[in-house]
Amino acid sequence: MTKYRVVAENRRAHYDFFIEEKHEAGIVLTGTEVKSLRKGQASILESHVGVEGSEMFLYGAHIPEYDKAYRFNHYSRRTRKLLLHKREIKKLAGLIQRKGYTIVPLQIYFNNRNKAKVLLALAKGKKQHDKRETIKQREWTRHKARVLKEETC
Repeated sequence: MTKYRVVAENRRAHYDFFIEEKHEAGIVLTGTEVKSLRKGQASILESHVGVEGSEMFLYGAHIPEYDKAYRFNHYSRRTRKLLLHKREIKKLAGLIQRKGYTIVPLQIYFNNRNKAKVLLALAKGKKQHDKRETIKQREWTRHKARVLKEETC
């Protein structure tokens, strides 16, 4: 089993989108960004992924400035390049343009080799009634678990 340390997670993505596929991508970071991530400080709630030419970029991810870097610090919401194979980028770009999918970052984490990675999801947006259905299913599952727990005790 592979172990990794999650730095930032987008839990709201499962509520707002139907997750179809997941892809792992590397991310190009500066030294101060890596140090800030190792401290566990990051937010990807408002971020999204876009394709420019034959490259993918992560927009809007917030990695705060490293407090000990002074003038060598990075801009906290800068655009960061994602590292994927060309055929993966072409496949994802085609799905975005033709079928109305979007790419959402789910997690930023360090893998077992201490490399910063981003877990991307190919997703379709949910309508309001789909979100209500998700809430109903979650509450029903919780209720079933409570009833079963009471019966066994």
